[in-house]
Amino acid sequence: MLINVVDQDYYARHGVPHEQLKWLRDNAPVFWHEGDAELGWPGFWAVTKLEDVVHVSRHSDLFSSSRRLALFNELPEEERELQRMMMLNQDPPEHTRRRSLVNRGFTPRVISLLEEHIRDICHRLIDDAEGKPDLDFVTDISAPLPLYVICELLGAPVEDRDKIFEWSNRLIGSEDPDYATTPEEGQAAAAEVYAYAGTLAAARREDPRDDIVTKLIQPTDGGEVLTEDEFNLFVLLLIVAGNETTRNAATGGMLAFFQHPEQWARLVADRALARTAADEIVRWVSPVNLFRRTATTDTEIRGQKIAEGDKVVIFYASANRDADVFTDPDVFDIGRDPNPQIGFGGGGAHFCLGNHLAKLELRVLFEVLSERFPRISQAGEATRLRSNFINGIKSLPIALR
Repeated sequence: MLINVVDQDYYARHGVPHEQLKWLRDNAPVFWHEGDAELGWPGFWAVTKLEDVVHVSRHSDLFSSSRRLALFNELPEEERELQRMMMLNQDPPEHTRRRSLVNRGFTPRVISLLEEHIRDICHRLIDDAEGKPDLDFVTDISAPLPLYVICELLGAPVEDRDKIFEWSNRLIGSEDPDYATTPEEGQAAAAEVYAYAGTLAAARREDPRDDIVTKLIQPTDGGEVLTEDEFNLFVLLLIVAGNETTRNAATGGMLAFFQHPEQWARLVADRALARTAADEIVRWVSPVNLFRRTATTDTEIRGQKIAEGDKVVIFYASANRDADVFTDPDVFDIGRDPNPQIGFGGGGAHFCLGNHLAKLELRVLFEVLSERFPRISQAGEATRLRSNFINGIKSLPIALR
């Protein structure tokens, strides 16, 4: 079998290359994947089984997010130096310190207080969508939902959601022809977010409120505080990660329900299933497909020797279909329990900070949709994002009935 599990054109046409990933899990779970000199990236180790993805995730001392960053593409050292200021591209102990400071705003207790507000947002989005002649699940429901929630978290005006959406698209969609921007435009978007965060922080110093910005700019009990740069970069990460993961998990989940109408019927008959459905949607969709690590020393994975400096890529979409972990992994089952999916990361330092929030948004959204529009239907073909990083859907026409 010809293996290329990072072909962005394939992702745009078909989505995740599940057949290739299954072959790798069965035959070469730690696979040397040829690079592409024309595209400027070297060969790498493709890690496809859940146990090994977890191993890499939990051993930052062996597999660094900082040496050559956590995203797949290669960057020159001067750009890497700047990117290392973000938590995504840090290793302990720097990452541990930063994460301990921002954790304050993302505890399960803090997130649970948002449930009724999220429910109100979902009802309002559906109210606004009713009666529109041409509805798209992305633009009308799944994209606005996390943007409203992010605005709520930041204490930002709701009218800012459109520019936050536009910033996120410019930052994440550089390989897609509909979103493609020059590197300079991407840097400009980052600079705009950076300045926006600084403005928010200054406003909260003058007028503290009960929001995450106020929490994060205050010192901890031990007197530690985020620097201005650290806070601004955190907001940048929140706007991208908090928007993209929920938007694409929700859209991919809706598409999965359209493709498996018997599961939608189960949810309509028993909305309590929305709780387990949220985890199954994350497993099935795996909104973040991969992350990159760099070996810090000679080591092994599953007996395969890995040399210091080697590029190691972990595939969450593959791990979430691992037959050694999941019964009937290619079956979409909203009642799956237990469901040890790792769509929010394989544990360790970089486990998704917002996983409780994302699952809450998914649960509430599908509770409300199944209640309000049990006969919702697909009204056109889904259009996928050209990206091997985000398993994204740009458009999903729907009809509300």
